[in-house]
Amino acid sequence: MAEVKVEETVEAPAAAVWALVSDFGGVDKWAGPAIQGCSVEGEGVGAVRTLTLPGDATLQEKLESFDPESRTQSYSIVDPSPLPLTGYLSTLHVEEDGPQRCRVQWNGRFDPKGDAAPVEGMIHGIYTGGIAGIRKALGL
Repeated sequence: MAEVKVEETVEAPAAAVWALVSDFGGVDKWAGPAIQGCSVEGEGVGAVRTLTLPGDATLQEKLESFDPESRTQSYSIVDPSPLPLTGYLSTLHVEEDGPQRCRVQWNGRFDPKGDAAPVEGMIHGIYTGGIAGIRKALGL
């Protein structure tokens, strides 16, 4: 099993960042150009979002847990996936670090198909790109 962890400071209130990332069906508003569209079936824990990727590929993710009090949510990738991994589970947490700053912690565990290093690099890039997308969506 491989694991990727990214933690970055965002110069915005935790409540503003959480309001953006907690919209399970709104990931295409901040996650970057790799997510070209998003639709959701269901509500709350158990909801499944279908992400449209470049080349009309799709990826489904299931909301596994959602805690607005701790500003934490977890989601899994529904297999089969176009990504070279299985058993993916990710957690996104927004932690207050002052009135105008927060820490975004994003981590994932998965079983890579083949060599772990390139898959870990891809996931790391998704997380850092997503946090950059949060900053952009908030005008930072």
